[in-house]
Amino acid sequence: MAEYVRNCAGGVVFAGDDVFLLKNDKGEWIMPKGIIRDRRNAREVALYRVEDETGIQAEIVGFVGRTSYDFYSQTRRREVSNRIQWFAMRARDRRYRIAFEQGFLDGDYFAFDVAVRLLTHEQDREILRQAQKLVAASENAE
Repeated sequence: MAEYVRNCAGGVVFAGDDVFLLKNDKGEWIMPKGIIRDRRNAREVALYRVEDETGIQAEIVGFVGRTSYDFYSQTRRREVSNRIQWFAMRARDRRYRIAFEQGFLDGDYFAFDVAVRLLTHEQDREILRQAQKLVAASENAE
């Protein structure tokens, strides 16, 4: 078990049936997320990180689930565990701006099936599948 735990929050952002993905500096396709700091709540952080990393203004549809992963931090010289709370979101429109200054290499909206194939990590693919179900159910309820 990791010595250091970071609580994080992220967004699975839909525009219609398409979902937004980012390519990070390791070449991995991911969804926007970030560390929860300063006593902020997970929902606030998820919305903030989506806008900060992608320029997308979104609204939360609902809580999707949690993922976690451990890695060795070179700067901290110890194991770190990221524990992420995920929220399904709808974008207000299809505009976006990739935060290249934060190290992102690429990003765009992708059809659901393409996004599932592109995502690097299986647990992210499962979160995406659950988010799609949640968004579809909320649209049917409207």
